[in-house]
Amino acid sequence: MTEPTADPRDPRPLLGEPLALDLLNTRWAGTPVNDLLAGPDGLAIWLSSSGLTGRCPDDGAALAALLEAREALAAAVRALDAGREPGPAELAGLDAVLRHGRVRREASAAGPVDRVEVDGPHRLAGWLAVDDFLGLLARGPHRIRKCAREACVLHFFDTSQNGRRRWCRMAVCGNRAKAARHYGKARA
Repeated sequence: MTEPTADPRDPRPLLGEPLALDLLNTRWAGTPVNDLLAGPDGLAIWLSSSGLTGRCPDDGAALAALLEAREALAAAVRALDAGREPGPAELAGLDAVLRHGRVRREASAAGPVDRVEVDGPHRLAGWLAVDDFLGLLARGPHRIRKCAREACVLHFFDTSQNGRRRWCRMAVCGNRAKAARHYGKARA
C-alpha cells in the first residue's frame, strides 16, 4: 500500500498522523467545534486523505460505524491524557468495534499475507483505525499525546528521538505559545 496523500479539500489543521489519531483529529478547535465527519461529504474527504477510498464505502452506515470507532478512540485517549491506561469501560468500547472484524493470515507465493475480514464493508474504516490504535499502544502509550497548547484539541504520535514533542504543529501551536510567553514577559 502506498502512503496516503491528503485530499486537497481536507480542511483539518493536522494531517498525516497514524490512522487512529487521524480519525480522532477529524474534530478540531473552533466555535462551534469543527467536525469533518458531520456529514457524508466529510467522510469521503477523510477516506481520501487516509488512502481508504475504494476500500471503504462512504455511505450512512459507514459514517455511523466510523463515528462509533471515533468515540471509542476518544474515550481511550482521554484516559491517556489523564495519565492512566484505558480502563475496562474504554477497553470495552474498543473491543465493541474490534468484534466486527478479524485478521486472517494466509500463505502466498510472496510470503505471509494478512487479510482483514469485517462483518460488512461499512465496518472496515473504523476497524482499521481501532486496530491501528492497538499498534500505537504497543509502540508506547506515552507517545500518544495531546497538543500542549491549551486551546488545541488535536493529538499526535510522538516519533521524536527523545520523546519530547509538545505541539501538534510547531509552526502554529508552538509559535502561538512562544508568542504568548514573550508577550507576557514584555508586559511584566
